Amino acid sequence: MNHGFQLIREEEIKELETVARFYVHKKTGARLLSLSNNDENKVFGITFRTPPSDSTGVPHILEHSVLCGSRKYPVKEPFVELLKGSMSTFLNAFTYPDKTCYPVASQNVKDFYNLIDVYLDAVFFPKLTRYTFMQEGWHYELKSLDSPLTINGIVYSEMKGVYSSADMMLDEYSLRSLFPDTIYKYDAGGDPKEIPNLTYEDFLNFHRKYYHPSNSFIWFYGDDEPEQRLIFMERYLREFEKRNIDSFIPSQPILSQHKKITKYFMAESNDSKGMITVNWLFPDIHDQRLKLSFMILEHILIGMPGSPLRKALIESGLGEDIAGVGLEKEIKHLFFSTGLKGVELKDMQKVEELIFDVLNQLVRDGIDKDTIDAAINTIEFRLRENESSRLPKGLLLMLRSLSFWIYDADPISALTFERELSQIKEAVRSDKSFFEQMIKTYFLDNLHRTVLMLKPDPELKKREEMEERKRLDEIKSRMSESELKKIINDVQQLRKIQQTPDPPSALEKIPVLDLSHVQRENKKIPVEFLQKEAQVLFHDISTSGIFYIDLGFNLKGLDQKYIPYVPLIAKALIEMGTRKEDYVKVGQRIGQHTGGIRRHILVDQIRNEKEACFWLFLKGKSLLSKVSELIDILKELVLDVDLNKKNRFLQLVLEEKAKFEKNLIPSGHEIVKTRLCSSMSESGWLAEKIKGISYLFFLRRLSKLIESDWDQVFSDITYVYKWLMSRENMLVNITCPQEGFQRYERQIDELIHSVPDLKRESFTWEKETIPDSEALLIGSKVNFVGKGASLYQLGYTFHGSSLVITRYLRNTWLWDTVRVQGGAYGAHCMFDRLSGDLVFVSYRDPNIGSTLQNFDKSADFLAKIELSKRELTKAIIRAIADIDSPLPPDAKGFRSLRYYLTKDTEDSRQRMRDEILGTQTQHFREFAEVLFQVKQKGIIKVMAPEENIAELRDQIKNLHIIEVMQ
Repeated sequence: MNHGFQLIREEEIKELETVARFYVHKKTGARLLSLSNNDENKVFGITFRTPPSDSTGVPHILEHSVLCGSRKYPVKEPFVELLKGSMSTFLNAFTYPDKTCYPVASQNVKDFYNLIDVYLDAVFFPKLTRYTFMQEGWHYELKSLDSPLTINGIVYSEMKGVYSSADMMLDEYSLRSLFPDTIYKYDAGGDPKEIPNLTYEDFLNFHRKYYHPSNSFIWFYGDDEPEQRLIFMERYLREFEKRNIDSFIPSQPILSQHKKITKYFMAESNDSKGMITVNWLFPDIHDQRLKLSFMILEHILIGMPGSPLRKALIESGLGEDIAGVGLEKEIKHLFFSTGLKGVELKDMQKVEELIFDVLNQLVRDGIDKDTIDAAINTIEFRLRENESSRLPKGLLLMLRSLSFWIYDADPISALTFERELSQIKEAVRSDKSFFEQMIKTYFLDNLHRTVLMLKPDPELKKREEMEERKRLDEIKSRMSESELKKIINDVQQLRKIQQTPDPPSALEKIPVLDLSHVQRENKKIPVEFLQKEAQVLFHDISTSGIFYIDLGFNLKGLDQKYIPYVPLIAKALIEMGTRKEDYVKVGQRIGQHTGGIRRHILVDQIRNEKEACFWLFLKGKSLLSKVSELIDILKELVLDVDLNKKNRFLQLVLEEKAKFEKNLIPSGHEIVKTRLCSSMSESGWLAEKIKGISYLFFLRRLSKLIESDWDQVFSDITYVYKWLMSRENMLVNITCPQEGFQRYERQIDELIHSVPDLKRESFTWEKETIPDSEALLIGSKVNFVGKGASLYQLGYTFHGSSLVITRYLRNTWLWDTVRVQGGAYGAHCMFDRLSGDLVFVSYRDPNIGSTLQNFDKSADFLAKIELSKRELTKAIIRAIADIDSPLPPDAKGFRSLRYYLTKDTEDSRQRMRDEILGTQTQHFREFAEVLFQVKQKGIIKVMAPEENIAELRDQIKNLHIIEVMQ
């Protein structure tokens, strides 16, 4: 029985070990793709085509709002209730330029269907009150009749953060430049200037039009019962009738000539550098072979350090790092965008000319065969491995399928690759100019292209703020007194709703698990310790035919003045080339024979010690048939690296600096967290030196020092390299099946033995003093606020309940006060049980003072807390879900290694789990006493624009100011 669905097609996808069944719901026309396999991390998603007609952000605001109460679950935020107490491995929603996705994932079947039920009721039957619209979207605020009119709202704050990032706007403007005649010319996320033009009525109408089964694309993936999926969906879909919904995404008409566009970004007064991208629109053809061909071509052109277009751009000296999204594959047309950032304005034209010179040369002279082979192998490896540390595998596949599906192309063909890759390989063998012809057709002969120049404007931020102030003052001047009073009353009513708890009877409708669904024992990762000439850890884990190796070097005892060099040394080992081959040839070999080699710096506190572990790892992977080549490459990288290349090392430093500056605003909360922890623990101090603001300042100084005194820099990096390369300093971590390890054990031994057996000079570290209260000044429209302390220094002894409590704080008090009431995009309470560092941070926050007050009031919140058995159980389950999150095989092996290096034993982790499961309300109140100390003794770090820190200057006498922007 198909339970109201018609089976359209059934197909086995051998490369995914999956059976796919495509259905259409007879009554509504809803489309459903059901993938059945052995993956216990089950994924569901429902997606709607949501084409915007303006940049008011209605798809984005609606994505937030439907999760704020529904017919069956009439609480303020069912989504948050799920965050508090489900076993979900993924729980979120995405707004794309043309679609909105609502995916969930869980390893527990009961929990999985609980999540689906809440999400389906949310999207089909949301409450969508005016106050939800005000909270999640935007609203006017007035403190009094005489005070200035302001705007607040969660999406409004989020998008102000987006529009503060030059790199994010470069990508957005590049996309829009190619689509002057379709929906892609609008910002579905919302332009802060346009968001206040969205009315509540238009918001409701958008939902009525698009959130209907006839416009839905439903996805199931995993090991749950396939028939149960249909039964469950029929219960919802049968309430609807089929409707003709015009959600078609039109194609962009091809332009007959290219265009040049200039835009501006907020900059400091001394910023003279801009960004440039050249952008090409490709055909509206949803053909998997063509898509894979473009993916390979992208990797050929810019995907490797030695890729010809990337190499030419970086080595030109015209900019600091490559710019653009590369190949965009998730909207109706494929398009390609590349260029440079950190470009002098006078050199913009040279960048454009260089790109076309390289493309013409590749067509004329041909592409190096080794580069092509490396690109094909790399893309094939990624498709076969199909893993992500960030997203469940089933969600990655869903997004891949949707890239065809919502444009009425075959959703199953988007998931296959074996046949198409074979066809591409055969085409390359029979036509030696296969990719060269693609370049000629889709790049050189393609007139549908744009050149986008993003130039600095030191006055832009001030001008936009003045324009907004003028606009709001004019709006207020046209309002009557009764209208102004209504704004005040509406906000007061909104605050009252936000502060009023949901009735217990409504909360009890949210489905929850009980503790019987939770495993009492920690999942163990197999590990064998082998003492060879260096320590070897082996993890006998099924890896789908892939061999993973982590080659580690202990950094403990390195002279601390060299610590900031460590990430660069790690990058240089892979990207500088060797004495045998330049970095282009090395990159080709890595691409041809492996699944990639990347750097990883591990910094973690050692359990129950004041010292941290500090390791540099080269993480490599290959098919089991290619392990010999992988080990040979690793041996060459660590023993024969050629560091004496001034220009190449400068390129690596500028790339590193540009990437850091790109992430300043998108990852502002992480920057603040790192700065906070730098004063608390040795691991925090080390992290600040290699990925904090201190590291950014080091990179800026180093880029200048390379030019003025290369001999000194070369001496420094040579010292660090030679200090590292000692066998006594070495560790090897292997993850693969037993037979794979036995097959290559001798070569692993040879790799270890090839590293010199040298004694190293060891130094004692002394942490520099950092002021307790700091304001990091950036050119942003939003703030990132942090406060924290070392709980262990305050006398706290770790108990597993702290992980329940800090997660609960994030999902209750901080969510309600900083996000919902304050309008910040996010707020976190994070506790590192190894270091004892506890930090509160907010993300894209319109406030500073009130956020710090709410951090402090967390203690009062816990001191007075009364938890029902149900609420306590939910909090415990969420904490267990955090530590039981599924991991791909290589991540399991590396997590086990981390346990070993931090002395985090099986017994200590099981004791932590037992304490989590035994958490009581009393533990929350006891933890309040700890937070009272944080309130009194905690340190404060804020990253914000200068005009926003006036209140901090008044409150904190010794506030230290740091200019972050150049």
